[in-house]
Amino acid sequence: MKIGLCQFDMKWEDKEANKRRIEDLLTECKCERGVDWLVFSEMTLSGFTMNTAVSELDDSDRAFFSGLAAEYNVNISYGGVEKGYNNLITLDRRGNRVNTYSKIHLYAFGGEDKHYKAGTKQEVFALEGLRVMPAVCFDLRFPYLFWNKAFDADVYLVIAAWPMRRAEQWMTLLRARAVENQAYCIGVDRTGLEGKIEYSGNSMCYDPLGKVVLDCGTKEGIYISEVPLDRELVTKTRGRFPFLNERKTFPWQ
Repeated sequence: MKIGLCQFDMKWEDKEANKRRIEDLLTECKCERGVDWLVFSEMTLSGFTMNTAVSELDDSDRAFFSGLAAEYNVNISYGGVEKGYNNLITLDRRGNRVNTYSKIHLYAFGGEDKHYKAGTKQEVFALEGLRVMPAVCFDLRFPYLFWNKAFDADVYLVIAAWPMRRAEQWMTLLRARAVENQAYCIGVDRTGLEGKIEYSGNSMCYDPLGKVVLDCGTKEGIYISEVPLDRELVTKTRGRFPFLNERKTFPWQ
C-alpha cells in the first residue's frame, strides 16, 4: 500500500479556507500517482483549538472528506472532533467510514482535558490487508498503548499537532514505537504558525526495523512513498527477531 502524507499550514479555526487548501494541494500533487492511503494531521480543518464550537465536525465537513475519498479513489484518515471527542477518522475508497478512534491521552499541559472528553478504547482496524492501530498526538508518549496491541497491528498511525521545538522528540518517539514493536509507524504533523506556536511538519514513516520509508521534511505539501507498506515485512522481521515473545506481564512476581 502506497501512502501519501499531507502536512499543510492550517488557517486557524477556518474550516472553509482549510478545505480549499487541501483541494489545491491534491490538485498540485496529482494524487492519481497510485496513492492508496492519504493521511492528514490532527483536527485537520480547525487546527488544535480549544474552541469546541469550531472544532466539532458537521455533516458538510464529513461529506468533504468522503467526497475526496470517492473522487480520488483513495483511503483517507483525518482528524476532527465529534461529540466532544478528539477523533482520528478513517474512510475507505468510497468514502465510507472504516474506523473512529477517540484520543485517550488528552494534553492537560495545554488544557485539552478541560475542553474535550478522553477516549477509553483502543482500536485496531483492517485496511486493504494491513492491521492498523490509530493514535493521536500525545498518545505517542505512552508506549504501553503500542505494546498492548503489538501482536495485533502491522501499522501504527499517529496524527498530531506537535510543535517544532519538540520535533526531535516527535521523530524519536515515532521511530522508537516502530523498532520496539517491529511494525510500521506513520506520523503526520502540520506546518506553519498557530498563534505563537510554530509547527515544522516532519511527517514520517518508519518500517519495522526503524528505517525511513518516507521523510516529508518541513515544507508544506503531500508526500508520497516510493516504497509501499508491506505486511510481509512485518511478519519476516518478527520471525527473524522474535523479541515480542520475550515481553513480561507487569507487575513481576
